[in-house]
Amino acid sequence: MTTLFYRLGGLSSRAYSASATLRSSRPIASKSGGSLKTPSLAIPSRSFSSAKGLRRTRPPIPRRVHAGVVAAGSLLVAASLFGGHAAHDESPNVTESKHYIRLNEVKKHGKDSERKWVTKGVRVFDVTDWIAAHPGGPVILQAVGGAIDKYWDIFSIHKKQDVYDVLEEYFIGEIDPRDLVDGKLSEDKVEDPFVSDPSRDPRLQQHTAKPCNAETPSSCLGDFITPTEIFYVRNHLWVPQVDEETHVLNVELPDGTEKQYTLSDLKSRFKPFSVTATLQCTGNRRKHMSDNAKAATGLQWEAGAISNTEWTGVRLTDLLEDAGFPVNDWNFDEAKHVHFIGSEAYAGSIPIAKAVDPQGDVILAYEMGGKPLSRDHGYPLRALVPGHTAARSVKWLEKIVLAEDECQSAWQQRDYKCFGPNQTPKDVDYASAPAIQEMPIQSAITALKSISSTSDKGRAELQRLGLEEDAIKVEGYAYSGGGRRIIRVDISADDGQSWSQAAILPDQALGHKSWSWKRWESVIPKRLAGKSFVVKAVDDSYNNQPESYGAQYNFRGNLVNAWHRVRYGDEERAEDVDVGERHVRSTK
Repeated sequence: MTTLFYRLGGLSSRAYSASATLRSSRPIASKSGGSLKTPSLAIPSRSFSSAKGLRRTRPPIPRRVHAGVVAAGSLLVAASLFGGHAAHDESPNVTESKHYIRLNEVKKHGKDSERKWVTKGVRVFDVTDWIAAHPGGPVILQAVGGAIDKYWDIFSIHKKQDVYDVLEEYFIGEIDPRDLVDGKLSEDKVEDPFVSDPSRDPRLQQHTAKPCNAETPSSCLGDFITPTEIFYVRNHLWVPQVDEETHVLNVELPDGTEKQYTLSDLKSRFKPFSVTATLQCTGNRRKHMSDNAKAATGLQWEAGAISNTEWTGVRLTDLLEDAGFPVNDWNFDEAKHVHFIGSEAYAGSIPIAKAVDPQGDVILAYEMGGKPLSRDHGYPLRALVPGHTAARSVKWLEKIVLAEDECQSAWQQRDYKCFGPNQTPKDVDYASAPAIQEMPIQSAITALKSISSTSDKGRAELQRLGLEEDAIKVEGYAYSGGGRRIIRVDISADDGQSWSQAAILPDQALGHKSWSWKRWESVIPKRLAGKSFVVKAVDDSYNNQPESYGAQYNFRGNLVNAWHRVRYGDEERAEDVDVGERHVRSTK
């Protein structure tokens, strides 16, 4: 039975605990340069939720490297050490308290080295024996043999003193002063993991640059299909450089059997399948919750962390069947989850029932909008899980595993869960809540357009609509997860005092279920407009949206779907524009 544990770095400090005693054997470098045989060093299991009581011991300095376990890591980067013999003829004087290491030695201890080292600041650490117990993923391997600093800064957890204390236990020396500039490591020696990220469309509203997280502006949410260049971007790490010609997808079955596929295999051996599907970030509209209830942690998305397009690729069921998994007669006791693992270390999983559902339309996509995937959206291959949170549609897909257990990454076990309005990060049991899969019903106003009789275009539009007075056209989207169809969109022009129904626009969606959002519009006489427009939607299971943000508050700000209100005040009333878009502002 294959059981995977992908543990990622964005965890709270309480996650810094070793589940078992680790043992490593390290030779100690003698003062004369010889090597002393050292018994195994036992590292007992301990909780690092507090720095209190931690032993900050310096591990012995190794002269020769020994095999270590290479497993899931964190954002640590391996750096090098030499001990004993001088690396250069003009080596500085070495005292018992300091061991100097040249940078060229650091570089030798990268991904392919038995011992994996990192530098932070001017200090060098051998983290080989911590990798297996670290609550991080293979992200660490991106940085080994160089400086950890830029990787360390990605996650706020690394700012905690107890995490620094953990790192200090693996201290082995300092960078040789001859490799420093003014006592520091030169900036050109500190690798920026985001240096090869693609450029982005300036219209995207960027929340963070490294990693890139940017939402589609309301002005670009007016079409059923979202153009790729303005499709919202949600990256947890950097964008990996992947070559379609050499990229290989590994599929591992419950019995451990593996089969590999190239992109050429996927395109030539399997019938392509297309589906139109909406991807929505679990934290979409988080800012509305922060503004209207209380502050929620995470990226402060407005209503643009959602987009819709046509995806083309290979049905997951076709691939699993080809790999030898009986999709029509599977044993639930052996395979309950399907794990998706990306090239940059992100990982997540979905229930196998969704994966093998012939009407579930899960695909391995290599195209979006009729063209190859863009780098920000998973080139050359990504999972596409319609109806579920986008967090399960793993990008830069390199491995699929069928397993009895759910994925153990932080993105599955911690980040994408919901708790009660009264609960805080300090008092919740993350294991008590299931990972978010299907998305709830959602709707938002994306544009208010004034139609005025003061212009020829406005008069023509009013005539087309059969109106004799100025009006406001309200536009937006509505969506429900799980393939549930939107059956009604309710609009209020007076902050929820009275309601009318919007027109749901026709579309050309592909797929067995309603995987795409619905575009809607409503035209309301201007004289009826109050201080706020409000929208709420209903799906074919008669799920509807809550009125209050407070009732659904959760400290992570996930699954925000309260009524969306947009202010329409005196400034808006005073302006008459030619069917021009009004700037959409959510009320507080």
